[in-house]
Amino acid sequence: MERPTPKPVEVPVPPDRFLVSKTDTKGIITYANPVFCEIAGYSEEELIGKPHNIVRHPDMPRTIFKLLWDTIQKGEELFAYVKNMAKDGSYYWVFAHVTPTFDSSGKIIGYTSDRRPVLNRDVLTNIIEPLYRELKEAESRGGLEAGVRLLDEKLKQVSKSYEEFVFTITFKED
Repeated sequence: MERPTPKPVEVPVPPDRFLVSKTDTKGIITYANPVFCEIAGYSEEELIGKPHNIVRHPDMPRTIFKLLWDTIQKGEELFAYVKNMAKDGSYYWVFAHVTPTFDSSGKIIGYTSDRRPVLNRDVLTNIIEPLYRELKEAESRGGLEAGVRLLDEKLKQVSKSYEEFVFTITFKED
């Protein structure tokens, strides 16, 4: 399937809807709920069996996905802001919660991602989008390592782990 060309058109994610998907341990989609299909513009048949990065928007820094994979492969959950790309090239922002799925022996057998709309647009405009642009610029100059190093530096500046940072900006009181 050919990747769409990104378009500067945002698809709104309704505030009462959740996009849910499941993958195997390699990130191959094994389940997509109807909301995910609707927002992404793909049929369930088009998504099942495809890598989850089928919806990855090119504006997303690789650094965030490295953090995501490193975290969930350790058996931990991760929350992250993600800009995804729909089948027609439009985009949608979500606040993603990705968790590993375990079998009865404790072995990771896949991952589940539930994604909700970003209700506080100021977080995107003032924090996430500038941060992701900086990470992408660092990656373009020095590769993934430069992006990871920059994210580590930014987190050290605010004395927070990534998880603490995300929760601070997401649930801060005004």
